[in-house]
Amino acid sequence: MSSAAPVLVRFAPSPTGRLHVGNIRTAILNWLHAKKHGGRFMLRLDDTDRTRSTEEFAEGIREDLAWLGLTWDLFARQSDRSARYEEVATELKAAGRLYPCYESEEELDRRRKVQLSRGLPPIYDRSALRLKPDERLRLEAEGRRPHWRFRLANTAPGRDLDPQPTLVSWVDLVRGDQSVDVGSLSDPVLIRADGTYLYTFTSVVDDADFGISHVIRGEDHVTNTGVQIQIFEALGTTPPAFAHHSLLVGADGQALSKRDRGLSIEAMREAGLEAIAIASYAALVGTSEAIEPHLDLASLAERLDLGRLSRAPGRFDPAELSGLNAKTLHMMPYATVADRLADAGVGGGEPFWMAVRGNLVHFADAAQWWRVVEGPITPVIENVALCQTAAGLLPPEPWDGQTWSAWTEAVKAATGAKGKALFHPLRLALTAAESGPELKTMLPLIGRARAARRLVGEPA
Repeated sequence: MSSAAPVLVRFAPSPTGRLHVGNIRTAILNWLHAKKHGGRFMLRLDDTDRTRSTEEFAEGIREDLAWLGLTWDLFARQSDRSARYEEVATELKAAGRLYPCYESEEELDRRRKVQLSRGLPPIYDRSALRLKPDERLRLEAEGRRPHWRFRLANTAPGRDLDPQPTLVSWVDLVRGDQSVDVGSLSDPVLIRADGTYLYTFTSVVDDADFGISHVIRGEDHVTNTGVQIQIFEALGTTPPAFAHHSLLVGADGQALSKRDRGLSIEAMREAGLEAIAIASYAALVGTSEAIEPHLDLASLAERLDLGRLSRAPGRFDPAELSGLNAKTLHMMPYATVADRLADAGVGGGEPFWMAVRGNLVHFADAAQWWRVVEGPITPVIENVALCQTAAGLLPPEPWDGQTWSAWTEAVKAATGAKGKALFHPLRLALTAAESGPELKTMLPLIGRARAARRLVGEPA
């Protein structure tokens, strides 16, 4: 494909469950690639699995993508395109590239075992191509319905096709030069006996019809790509560019379980993780880039370089994601969170946010610190004499960022306390917490009246 062609990428999940960190990584890489190159992003629901696909899961996918900021320019669902698939299948049948097969799974399994016992690769031997019309009619009269295979252009042992090269090659934007020996593969089933279509077929038809320029997906599809390139060619269409990224594994190096609800975007949202933190982590893990916080997808897109994705599995570490979430909050400007703070009933404006953001792990933690500011809290009095002296030395308002140091110097001079012996009792009395935001920024927010009452042990 020409590098000048407009960029159009697609994310094509099956609505058979909620999105998890593994497949959302694919969505993010696609979206960022389109954003970086001024292109468009398509959401396509691959919902041909009629028994497992649900509208509830489809809505959940849209909800997760919207929450992450991954807006789409085009939308389609495969269940609306059956007539188009039938039209293309008819063309391939007429061209002799789709052919009917009548074997049951049990029969195919027996053949594979025989082939293995003879030292042959356990691939389909194309025996269906040797069936005569009357033999097909007899099988159908017995109630057998054919499944349809795509005849690969290859010359595997026992294949009755004119000699053709067996290697399908392309330059992968992540993995570099790639080749798949389709001579070692069975002709893939594209249409099941019940008439439903498989992903291998519908995906190619959709990519060709919508003009997808780049297919960015997991490395578990590399072999599929060799087959699909031949299907593109059979349709007379130039294949898109391909990029196969590595898959994610757990921090322990083991494969991630799609059944682990904690890996779903829904669960991460409920746990209080920031959308941009999840997007940043998914985009940067498994690359040569440092995993650093970003405040928007645009800046993240500028960092994306498919060629810098590692071929080694990316290690998904929940603790690392949590740390990135905290770092993201620590650098968020007030304007970004003002509405969210108001919705959460948190006051104090920008001074409060700037005071507490460096101590947040999750955004909800801000509400806890606002309760400390606004009260009432029950103070913890560790040193009665020191706190009573400190209460008597509280200066008049207005207070600012210098008040804390001037006041504690006065308390130090009056009591002789210094270091932890000075600051720890004051923190416990003023906030009832062992640690937290700097008190030089919290004290003006707490105010003189509340501070005076807390220092003498009164809830305020």
